[in-house]
Amino acid sequence: MSSTPPSPATPSSGVRATLGRIPKVPFWAQILLGLVLGALLGWAARSGDIAWLQTTLDKIGEIFVQLLMVVVAPLVFFAILVSITNLRNVSNAARLASRTLLWFMITSLIAVSIGLAIGLLTDPGAGTGLTAADGADPKKKGSWLDFITGIVPTDVVTPFTQLNVLQIVFMAAVAGIAVLQVGEKARPLLTLSESVLELLQKVLWWVIRLAPLGSLGLVGHAIHKYGWDLIGKYATFTADIYVGCAIVLFGVYPLLLATVAKVNPLRFFKGAWPAIQLAFVSRSSVGTMPLTQRVTERLGVPKEYTSFAVPFGSTTKMDGCASIYPAIAAIFVAQVFDVPLEVRDYLLIAFVSVIGSAATAGLTGATVMLTLTLSTLGLPMAGVGLLLAIDPIVDMIRTATNVAGQSVVPIIVASREGILDREAYATADGSKLEGEPERASVREQEPVLSAA
Repeated sequence: MSSTPPSPATPSSGVRATLGRIPKVPFWAQILLGLVLGALLGWAARSGDIAWLQTTLDKIGEIFVQLLMVVVAPLVFFAILVSITNLRNVSNAARLASRTLLWFMITSLIAVSIGLAIGLLTDPGAGTGLTAADGADPKKKGSWLDFITGIVPTDVVTPFTQLNVLQIVFMAAVAGIAVLQVGEKARPLLTLSESVLELLQKVLWWVIRLAPLGSLGLVGHAIHKYGWDLIGKYATFTADIYVGCAIVLFGVYPLLLATVAKVNPLRFFKGAWPAIQLAFVSRSSVGTMPLTQRVTERLGVPKEYTSFAVPFGSTTKMDGCASIYPAIAAIFVAQVFDVPLEVRDYLLIAFVSVIGSAATAGLTGATVMLTLTLSTLGLPMAGVGLLLAIDPIVDMIRTATNVAGQSVVPIIVASREGILDREAYATADGSKLEGEPERASVREQEPVLSAA
């Protein structure tokens, strides 16, 4: 009886075997390592006044943010367009959309209430030594008239070149509804939109894989530029923002998941942590959107609903930037400028938070939302200038809170509507998110479009 001799080992097989023995570093650990190294290098650059290291950290962080932002405009447009057509395949679509919006408002109201309570208890603007001379009027202001009239673009190009996400969302919503109304004749456009969205998601996923390096540069630059001297003047304010966001992130959301959605909150953090981490580093809800959508799907929310709820939330659901932050910031500015606030003013802050959160539009920073709040209360706009210096530091936790809420609400709604895959939720593991985002389910379902 003959036997086939074993084939000799090839160099490539030896390399594969060697690589197989090297343990993979989880994505969350890579980001954490980037944060630690960034802090150490930023401290070294600041204490040693090392110019080349300062410049390197600055450029690494700047390039990472630029890579994220370059695909934001088309990503938002095609994500919203496809998500609207996706929602047509879900039973009770109008009910799901209205429940999603309702829970967005409920959680925003809870978050702004927490922000107001913390601000009133701690007096963040008292004893800072800051005066009106330390601030300056912002270049970009928000008002209710600008907010309402600014939704409709004057042309189809400017919103993309100036990254006006609110106008991009408006155009995408109109285009998505038009595709549904035209029906089967719009099939080629929808197919193209799905393909472009998959392309953009793949490119953005490549950028996301650079998050550990980006976190090194961004944190290093922040430590070098601001150090502890500036933070000292804003110590109470900074602590208030982090405490307020932490209460919502690790208190309110888990409580809602446990009592309303009837799921294990710890499993949520295990599944959603990669998106929360990336949001903390990138300071962009929209830039994190593909990862947020993926972890939400992994947590058992149907793809058809997730593809609507997450893009919608990434542009309107801002518990950190539009609720906690403006509430504490308004109290801070009022105390610095010695302007007394009444009960009516606190109610206005809550109203602006719940209704005007779309003004933040998922971009880095919340200046427009803050100016909208201050203008509504009649507070000096120079107060915005006081807070711009500390904005990059507090924006990290704000955005992480935003993104967590953008995943929590779809889970709550899906659970209450009986469409949550509880087995998938119970086994979700964010540390295994090593691949690229799955294709949009609209391609897999091949829905038949018919004119309404």
